[in-house]
Amino acid sequence: MNIPSPALVTQRAVQRLPRLPLLLLCAAYLLPGLFGRDPWKNADITAFGYMAAMGEGRSSWLAPLVGQLPPEGVLLPHWLGAAFIALLSPMVEPALAARLPFALLLALTLALTWYSTFHLARTEAAQPVAFAFGGEANAVDYARAVADGALLALMATLGLLQLGHETTPELAQLFAMALLLWGLAASAYRSATARLAVLAALPLLSACDAPNVALAAGVIGTVVCARSVDAPVRRFAPWTGAATLASLVLTLVLQHNHWRWYFTADTAQLLQLGRLVSWFLWPVWLLVPWTLWRWRRHLLKRHIALPLGLALVGLGASIALGGSDRALLLALPALAVLAGFALPTLRRSASAAIDWFSVFFFTAGALVIWVVYAAMQTGTPARTAANIARLAPGFTAEFSLVRLIAAIAGTLAWLALVRWRTARHPQALWKSLVLPAGGVALAWLLVMTLWLPALDYARSYRPWVQRIARHVGRDTPCIVVPGMQRAAVAGMEYFGGWRVDARPNAAEGTDCPVLLMAENEPTRAAPNLPGWRFIARERRPTDREESVLIYRRASASR
Repeated sequence: MNIPSPALVTQRAVQRLPRLPLLLLCAAYLLPGLFGRDPWKNADITAFGYMAAMGEGRSSWLAPLVGQLPPEGVLLPHWLGAAFIALLSPMVEPALAARLPFALLLALTLALTWYSTFHLARTEAAQPVAFAFGGEANAVDYARAVADGALLALMATLGLLQLGHETTPELAQLFAMALLLWGLAASAYRSATARLAVLAALPLLSACDAPNVALAAGVIGTVVCARSVDAPVRRFAPWTGAATLASLVLTLVLQHNHWRWYFTADTAQLLQLGRLVSWFLWPVWLLVPWTLWRWRRHLLKRHIALPLGLALVGLGASIALGGSDRALLLALPALAVLAGFALPTLRRSASAAIDWFSVFFFTAGALVIWVVYAAMQTGTPARTAANIARLAPGFTAEFSLVRLIAAIAGTLAWLALVRWRTARHPQALWKSLVLPAGGVALAWLLVMTLWLPALDYARSYRPWVQRIARHVGRDTPCIVVPGMQRAAVAGMEYFGGWRVDARPNAAEGTDCPVLLMAENEPTRAAPNLPGWRFIARERRPTDREESVLIYRRASASR
């Protein structure tokens, strides 16, 4: 029995989003933050520390160490960054070299999400209703318009913004989920390539420290393929099952110990999860429920069942890990696909509400960014400049003409986009997500140009290490930092160039002349340690809670 489609779409509504503006929007989203900054605390600098140690030859590739401590996760994502550091050194600085492959993974995730939506929207069940006298949307044009909307929805999500621009294993997991989604979506059209994609995606998820996600996603993909009415998709089910089995075997070989459950159904954690979902999944959490309602009679059809199942895997992993934002990241490609299918049935009032909220919110945000930038450069407004000096003591603003021109160009492009959207009434399906995606790209561009020096000062360990170096000296052979966080240790090794030992018992029997101790209560007097002489206390300029006590060996004869 054929269930009628809820989509009533004319050919005029599936006009193509011009490719040059779309590519420029993707560039404005991908490139800011790639150049001219340090790795930031905490996960970013920690993962980069292991990549730099391997890429620069300071540590083994099979058993890398930072501060004599092994990594907490698997090695495959770290090898990726380390390989680029080794290949591009010394032409490219290590921080940029390590970010390049992860920026490529993010770009591939965007592309795979577009093509996944395109293939799913071409299925018979996803097509709009045929009109009695013609004029309905062409199948390929309709699929392209829905895919454009899904891509814009993915770029508009706030959760992808920072995590998608880090050098962390979660970005490799995100790429693997997008690759799995594409392989399952393209199974009816690109059978050979889709098989390779699925056979690679699920083991890659397991190898990137997400074995539970790989198993759950593989089971759901197998069931969706086995239930499909399309014979090519049904024949794809054994391949998905084989990929699931391969990921399970790889999990056992790697001896993963990450089958974790941290969630407790108390009020505090439920509120935390609600806050996380409300901002992390903006604006797709507005569109996905509408998709599920309007397509409720098609929930078992592949274009809805597949992204819904994979989205539930990511959401379930986030809940199981106590509201983890990094686990929730894995649900974004599938949620973006679902958000794309909301567009053919979206009411004009809802579209207008999204537009006007985006205009006011992102325009106000851009204005705040410019005002703060003016305060950093000129001292006016004085109150804003005083707040900056209080939050970042010791920070000195620097001027960059290149960054200023980029920020001005981005702001003018935003104003032109707002004028185009508010002065005209386009019928294209993707129109409702142009302003949210453009606003997110604008905010990221302005922050990564106008605020970049201040953010680098606040979130990098470089200023802190420079303060410590005044007391320790750059020629110190080694430093003992027992029990210190991996992020701080990675910052000391990379920015200070010291050999650091952070093992819990590192201070026992060491020959290192300097001891650093993390201070839990900065207001207390420094404790006396036998054999060590207290030198100084240094705090991170922008974090009063992160303080370290510096000791030098009392007897040089030891």
